[in-house]
Amino acid sequence: MNPARKEGDPSSLPVASAERSSAGSVFVTRRIPEAGLALLREAGAAVEVGEVEDERGIARERLLGGVRRADVLLALLTETIDREVLEANPHLLGVANLAVGFDHVDVAAATELGIPVTNTPGVLTETTADLTWAMLLAVARRIPEAHAYTVEGRYRIWSPNLMLGSDVGPGAHGRRKVLGVVGFGRIGRAVARRAVGFDMEVVAYDPHGREAVEASGIARWAELDELLGRSDFVTLHPALTPETRHLIGAPELRRMKETAYLVNVSRGPVVHEEALVRALREGWIAGAALDVFENEPELAPGLVELPNVVLAPHVGSGSRETRDLMATMAATNALHHLRRERAPDAVNPEVYDSAAYRRRTSR
Repeated sequence: MNPARKEGDPSSLPVASAERSSAGSVFVTRRIPEAGLALLREAGAAVEVGEVEDERGIARERLLGGVRRADVLLALLTETIDREVLEANPHLLGVANLAVGFDHVDVAAATELGIPVTNTPGVLTETTADLTWAMLLAVARRIPEAHAYTVEGRYRIWSPNLMLGSDVGPGAHGRRKVLGVVGFGRIGRAVARRAVGFDMEVVAYDPHGREAVEASGIARWAELDELLGRSDFVTLHPALTPETRHLIGAPELRRMKETAYLVNVSRGPVVHEEALVRALREGWIAGAALDVFENEPELAPGLVELPNVVLAPHVGSGSRETRDLMATMAATNALHHLRRERAPDAVNPEVYDSAAYRRRTSR
């Protein structure tokens, strides 16, 4: 970090920019993988990056200023794209979101204003499912604890009582474990498929209905209360909506087995984090693994001190290949916005038939 820069001073933030182009301009809120930036530049678009340091968010003033100068906004999930941002530029042609989730974008306001919003679905499914299983295995077999124990020089002699964890497969007793999958979209189904290799029974619940579960052939439908009461491992994959906010709170955690584990790789507010801290501290459940947090990046008080939790900094889609694909998908959507074409990943496709969109793109 440049020591001359003052915290919170938007004028001191570094910016990567290019002169305006006849192809149009894209304001990228924070630095994305070069694969996406290169695609935009190769198409002739002028590209401005609002924040080039990976560990800094973009100042609100710089975000608003960038939107005012651009034809298209390419945003990350770390920014709040609300009505104020969307109204900052009456000529804004679209918002390209580099994420699957888009709860940080006021899509209703965008649709009203005639602005298409896109996301990056599908591309991160397998990578996030892999991370789900990595977290599940890590907390069940106490891998972070075992690593710290070893590197801190505390490992002096093997013991049959050392770092005892929980089996994920049938194990020595031969009992098939139950995996409960909450949210049975692309990622939930991919997680369920991986359970076959561990000879697990899979039950699933989806807030939007049971059809996808019953048609899958790999999971049995269960209402949420039944799923929580039966499962040895519960993994969370729903989109964040008003209905799924705090879907897992104190009553739900008390429904789980004392030997069960909770894994959240969806959105932090799906879990009531303070209730989870109490559940882990008081032994309502055996452990939890979190890749996302309710007030990200802040953690609920007491969470980091707990020995039965594994924490990661929102790296569900964090493989090089997947992040490159996400960047190029977001850039492709941005180019469709620039060209006033229907983008392939619009989350509000009805906007293209609106008078507001026609007015906006006729300028």
